[in-house]
Amino acid sequence: MYRLFIVLFFGVMLTSCNSDVDAGEFVVGSDNLSVTNKVILIDTATVEVSTINFDSLVTSGQSRILLGNYEDPIFGKVNSDSYFQLSSSGYNLQTTSSDTEGANYVFDSIRMVLVPDRYYYGDTTKVQSISIHRLLQKVKSDSEDDTNFYNNSKFTYDPAALGTASFAPKPFTQDTVFVAIDNTFGEALFQKLKKREITTEDEFIEYFKGLVIRSTSANSSCVMGFNTAATLQLYYSKKVTDSKTSILKEFTITDASKQFNRISLDRTGTILKDLPGTTERLSSNLTENKSFIQSGTGLACRIDFPNIKQLKYITEKGAIVDAQLIIRPVNNSYSKSYPLADSLSVYVADKLNRLSGTLNSASGSPIYAVLNKDNDEFDENIGYSIPLGTFIQKEMVKTSDSKSALILTIPNISKAVDRLVLGNQKNVGNKIQLKIYYISY
Repeated sequence: MYRLFIVLFFGVMLTSCNSDVDAGEFVVGSDNLSVTNKVILIDTATVEVSTINFDSLVTSGQSRILLGNYEDPIFGKVNSDSYFQLSSSGYNLQTTSSDTEGANYVFDSIRMVLVPDRYYYGDTTKVQSISIHRLLQKVKSDSEDDTNFYNNSKFTYDPAALGTASFAPKPFTQDTVFVAIDNTFGEALFQKLKKREITTEDEFIEYFKGLVIRSTSANSSCVMGFNTAATLQLYYSKKVTDSKTSILKEFTITDASKQFNRISLDRTGTILKDLPGTTERLSSNLTENKSFIQSGTGLACRIDFPNIKQLKYITEKGAIVDAQLIIRPVNNSYSKSYPLADSLSVYVADKLNRLSGTLNSASGSPIYAVLNKDNDEFDENIGYSIPLGTFIQKEMVKTSDSKSALILTIPNISKAVDRLVLGNQKNVGNKIQLKIYYISY
């Protein structure tokens, strides 16, 4: 066993009569501490890094319309379209006692209004193009037990666009994007309301099932987020001699569960082209000593510790005092267009990539991988640090043969397309490091 580790011993003088050492789930009492205690630093334990793929992420109810596409030089072609159902507070036109059933009203115009929510990912210097299509199916789940919609959900739609628009993405300064909608569609909808053929939400949804907004840019290079306060605005007016009094009828997303984003990744020709199914993993040894994370498309980094149980054989009595995992982003894989996330979510999983919950501290609080932003000349200090004392101690003393792994994702995994490339133990310059502090007593 000693051949597996390079062991650095240093003595620790622990003289306080009232103190304990918290070794994860194991507490070393002050009665057991003496000048003969040794803390061993183990920094050569094997860490296996791989990439997994969650093939379905819940993207409904996320309060974001995510639109755009870009060709990532590492990950492949990313695309996001948004599906949603609309409704209104009422389905009557504005009428008066002298204007029964709105007989004197006429249709003017109709448009879609999209409001950016300041999220973007990629290069915003290229023009973004979108098209809006009428759904031919209701936004309704096929399952009674699962009413969610996912990043791979979709519904049929009319291939003929109701409206198109092109704009320069300005997520921080652009207030709205206006899309003119086909007047034939607008006139037909107006007549349905005017003739009182639609008076309830059910009747409205039966006639107008919803919309999908598609990203159609041939050379777009970013994905943008829009507020779900998107509005379909129908304008009509009452003729008064030669003048018109314009009236607005609005249709909005009132049910957040009926709006979702379809986010796809075409990995053809990339290093990730052979990514296996959801219960398997792709070793970083087969992907140039790199692992990959991407929100929206379901890519995540898996970390395994195959030899941790053997640590208990170092001494007859001992425990893990602390452990730190430092995982580093690969140089030149991030930039202003592809920035690093400030933190990563950390989950515990079994051998089939099934999550059992978040990684927690001894007190039960969720643990995050936090980015160290201290820059140096060669970016050697940039990395994510994860305290693993409790987790490693539990794995070491397990009596069963089962082993738990860690899964790393970027927060907001279901409403963004941020991505990250991480190095394994063989990655030159960006090696993952596991430091374990083991006390013998």
